[in-house]
Amino acid sequence: MLTISLDGQVAAVSGGSRGIGAATVKLLAEAGARVAFSYQANRAAAEAVAADCGGPARVAAIAADARAADSGDTLVRAAVERFGRLDIAVANAGIWNADDIAIEDLTPEAWDETIEINLRGVYSLARAAVRQMKRQERTGSSPRGRIVAIASTAGQRGEAWHTHYGASKAGVIGLVRGLATEVARDGILVNCVAPGWIETDMSRPAFGAHPERVFAAIPLGQPGQPEEIAGCVAFLCSPWANFLCGSILSANGGAVLA
Repeated sequence: MLTISLDGQVAAVSGGSRGIGAATVKLLAEAGARVAFSYQANRAAAEAVAADCGGPARVAAIAADARAADSGDTLVRAAVERFGRLDIAVANAGIWNADDIAIEDLTPEAWDETIEINLRGVYSLARAAVRQMKRQERTGSSPRGRIVAIASTAGQRGEAWHTHYGASKAGVIGLVRGLATEVARDGILVNCVAPGWIETDMSRPAFGAHPERVFAAIPLGQPGQPEEIAGCVAFLCSPWANFLCGSILSANGGAVLA
């Protein structure tokens, strides 16, 4: 049976203590990678994820505030210090609020927080990862490194009453497309996963508040699971994705055909 092997590779994942991030950390570790991941506040949850993956010899949990301009530097530096190099960077940390907010009620503070975490956080990790990857030796025709960003269907179609979130994720898609063409000749592959409704702690309140709006929009009739998005990330980190550059991999149950 063909499987994805990431043996010998080192990954950095932002926001890895829960949801899609935690599922990604676990799957990359299961595929053989050593993983450093960041978390913001819940140390117990982060340590539980690390323990599930074999402990500090395989996975390291790093405290880093996604709102900080140097959050990417902190995570990449920790990955290199702990495991010696960096092959994969997954920009996953993000926020979303289930409460509908009309644009006239959207405060500058809420706008700035969403952009800082969801977009500037991707920039911060991507910048730090590219700097590190460019310093590393390239082996044959294999990619020197891979960067995967987690966007959203909201960045493809917009999202009424969540314009700040949609704008931040559209920015992620634009960043990925621009960066992919910028660093492709350096042997760094940059791609993106755009999930639809996924059953996580962050999105679960919306399922109770607006179930008809959520499920009616998904042709498959149900939300996805974090592990299904982690599978998309693992694919983009594997040799099977060596010809993907600036791709937006939509995983949304058919809700958005973009």
